[in-house]
Amino acid sequence: MNQRTKPGSKSERDALRHEMLTAGFTTVEIAGEMRARFGFRLREALRHAHGWSTQQTADHMNETAAQGPRVLSADASLVGKWEKWPTPGGRRPSDTVLAVMAATYGCAVADLLDVTDVKAMPNGRQALHSVPSAVPENDRRLKRGTKASATPILVEDAPTGTTAVRKAAEESATWAAWAEPTNVGDMALEQIHTDVQRLSAEYLGGDAVSVFVRTRELRDKVFRLLEGHQSPRQSVELYVAAGYLCALLAWMSSDLGHLADADTHGRTAWLCGEKAGHLDLLAWTASTRCKIAFWDGRLRDAIQHARRGVAYAAQGTVTALLAAQEADAWSRLGAADETQNALRRAQAARDVTTGGDEVGGLFACSIGRQEQYHSGAHLRIGMYKSALDEADSALAHLQAQEVRAYGTESQTSISRAMAHVGLGQPEAVSEVLAPVIALRPERRLDTVVGRMRDLTSMIAGAPGGRGGAAVRLRAELMEWCQDSAPARLALNPGGRVP
Repeated sequence: MNQRTKPGSKSERDALRHEMLTAGFTTVEIAGEMRARFGFRLREALRHAHGWSTQQTADHMNETAAQGPRVLSADASLVGKWEKWPTPGGRRPSDTVLAVMAATYGCAVADLLDVTDVKAMPNGRQALHSVPSAVPENDRRLKRGTKASATPILVEDAPTGTTAVRKAAEESATWAAWAEPTNVGDMALEQIHTDVQRLSAEYLGGDAVSVFVRTRELRDKVFRLLEGHQSPRQSVELYVAAGYLCALLAWMSSDLGHLADADTHGRTAWLCGEKAGHLDLLAWTASTRCKIAFWDGRLRDAIQHARRGVAYAAQGTVTALLAAQEADAWSRLGAADETQNALRRAQAARDVTTGGDEVGGLFACSIGRQEQYHSGAHLRIGMYKSALDEADSALAHLQAQEVRAYGTESQTSISRAMAHVGLGQPEAVSEVLAPVIALRPERRLDTVVGRMRDLTSMIAGAPGGRGGAAVRLRAELMEWCQDSAPARLALNPGGRVP
């Protein structure tokens, strides 16, 4: 049996293109026919109408850009993403890309965009009229083989003498006119920074999913601004904002039980920090990735993230937090000496802390938060008295804060309960856990549930853990764990963070 070729195969495209060119059709008309027959997006159809691969298209676009005041460095991967947009995996072509692509294909910008594209453009139909030409309009010679449907694209002969000097000045002025405008002002940047601070603070005491949604919306706004044009200083500020927002999404995703998604946000935050060269952002991103690796059971990775973050010598409290997180990972590995060494470094970092935390909220390490880490680490290496003292002190500090962090407070209460079990005082557990048991399911974050499960395991292994009272308490705690924020999120369609 002869194998049938799939619709839109290269052989079918080549045959249709040859037939229509022979009949005198333009490449735009050929693209329209290919789109109707094979279901291609407009930009992909235009490429096939020319018979080019994505790499050939990238090469032609780079050549076109070199003839005008534009700078472009296209490759096959980018061409493919520009063709897919706005579907998943695509990338929105900028005004420069659209201008160069239109010039390369010998068509108008409107020929590159269908109704789905226009609706996804920041300015809608206005985008069709705001894209400048890719090469000067007053040039005198046609660019290579422009098709009949194209607006002529011309290249002038090389000027000489005083004409060359004057032309060079005109080109500089043209480029300056392009470089000067910006799509974001200083007031807007200040507002974005304020919004990042507010979201970071609200997450400590707010509804996790609600804050997540608003954080994602602000991140998308910043991403769209970065796709536009602004000064280098403004770009850096936007990258910093985008980085903190992605780090927020990473932390929240892990609290909601989505560790793989959290890791993706963390890598993007790291990229933004490197783009901006911002040491504080890189350090806080390392802290976030350390937390994700810890709860994912990748303890050696958590230690490496913590040490990498410390190396940036950032200002504020992040260095103390990173050392405490390293101690947390060492304690989980049962390495008592390394745990104690890391805790000493955490305290030393706290003692010499300089400067403030530029974002605050989640991206700040209060004394109570640090003491909670110390308590958890001491629990795992069997130092129950130290753990209880630190948990008591941590809870007092946390409850005195203006913004109450229910997640940290809950973990601290669980640490107190575990310390009592370790000290042979199981009768104190129910009273200590009362505020945690009262948490609404929407506030039972995955980290809190994880600590509660650790407590139930500890109760089972303690003296009297098989007795009736202990068994009933464990059953109550396990039932509590079943109705949590991650569990309720899993009931949403798709089971993913919205």
